[in-house]
Amino acid sequence: MEIRIERLTEDNFNSHSLDNFIRHQVVTECLRNVDGNWILLPVSFVEEWSLDKCREEASAIANNLYGDMIDYGAFEETDLIGYITVGTKRLGTKGQYVQLVTFQVSEPFRGMGVGRKLFEKAAGAAKGHGAKKLYISAHSSKESQAAYKALGCVHAEEIIPWIADEEPFDVQMEFVL
Repeated sequence: MEIRIERLTEDNFNSHSLDNFIRHQVVTECLRNVDGNWILLPVSFVEEWSLDKCREEASAIANNLYGDMIDYGAFEETDLIGYITVGTKRLGTKGQYVQLVTFQVSEPFRGMGVGRKLFEKAAGAAKGHGAKKLYISAHSSKESQAAYKALGCVHAEEIIPWIADEEPFDVQMEFVL
């Protein structure tokens, strides 16, 4: 299996590029902040994107390909199997952050290093925009947290309130570039 990481453009991405993408995750435990301590609690649900949701996500990315974000895709032949988006606006009290906006790997390709390759591209893009750190509002599931920690992410030193408020159960993290 040969995986290519490419910057997303109108030549390799459109509103149907996620039609075969499998966003499926069975969640049984999530991190929650209880009295200032992060603990795993039993929280069960299945995250599953419909075709309409995949097209909605793809359209949002396609409509902003040349905007204030940098997008990379992981391709196996012509199939998009993962993608990552980094904002270019500097955030934080010292402008130290840029936001990791979106990071997804299709279920059959998880655990194969696809996410690591995408994350490295995103980190390079963030550094190229003068950031010192990536800011990540990360899914709180045990598996997502393990993946971010394996990439070297830690709890954010500074919380960006408007990002944290969008997903109150997410864990606010950072990655030093």
